[in-house]
Amino acid sequence: MKRPPRRGRLSTVVGIVLLAVMLFPVYWMVNASLQPGGSALGGGWFPVPPDFSGYALALRDQAGNLVTSLVVALGSMALSLGLAAPAAYALALFSLRGTDLVLLGILVTQMVPGIVVADAVYGAYADLGLLNSHLGLILADSTAGIPFAIIILHAFMRTIPPEIIEAARVDGAGALRVFRSVVLPLSRNALITAAVFTFLFAWSDLLFALTLTTTPAVRPITLGVYEYLGANTDHWNAVMATTVMASVPAALLLVIAQRHVTAGAARGAGR
Repeated sequence: MKRPPRRGRLSTVVGIVLLAVMLFPVYWMVNASLQPGGSALGGGWFPVPPDFSGYALALRDQAGNLVTSLVVALGSMALSLGLAAPAAYALALFSLRGTDLVLLGILVTQMVPGIVVADAVYGAYADLGLLNSHLGLILADSTAGIPFAIIILHAFMRTIPPEIIEAARVDGAGALRVFRSVVLPLSRNALITAAVFTFLFAWSDLLFALTLTTTPAVRPITLGVYEYLGANTDHWNAVMATTVMASVPAALLLVIAQRHVTAGAARGAGR
């Protein structure tokens, strides 16, 4: 048998080292969450025996924040896809004037700093009574999710063969029926990709949560971790347990949807 080339072995070693460096913060976060209360640097390399008191404290204080984040992230994902899918369909498959200008405008919105949007939204929310509300956070987080979803779905829908659309129209399907029965099923991978990223945008948001919520009644987990850190510096196991719990939903979502995300990104990039 031929030995693997030296360059290949070196690349493998470098890849393993880089992977270990990137995963070390995750390991230390889990390790510190299972240590007794106290300094995050005072525990051993392995929690023997593991102490789950940090998780008990984190669940007691942060369970409501986790539910809030879940509601806001799912609501933002649904709203973003509900608006972005028809918009991408119209931009990709209809011969409309100014399509390129609209797409340019959508790209420009991605360049606006979030703090500028948050400052403008705060004034509007104060007048509309949307501060400290789930709906307010959903609408605010969708300002990032909708443009991104349009870009992803538009790139994918442009790759749909025109013959399929024409065949559906010949069979008597109108524009709405074509969209619902042909375009959406063919765009499943792109829809899942857009859904995953819009969910992650809302789940990891801190800026809008910090700007648009002033009471504990509606507080996402990111803001809970932010405030929990300052109040519990003597209970690092609880702080780290909170970050572990905040990371699990996003990690599970990525693991479950990774095949569809890879296929959606590859198909969209191939255009």
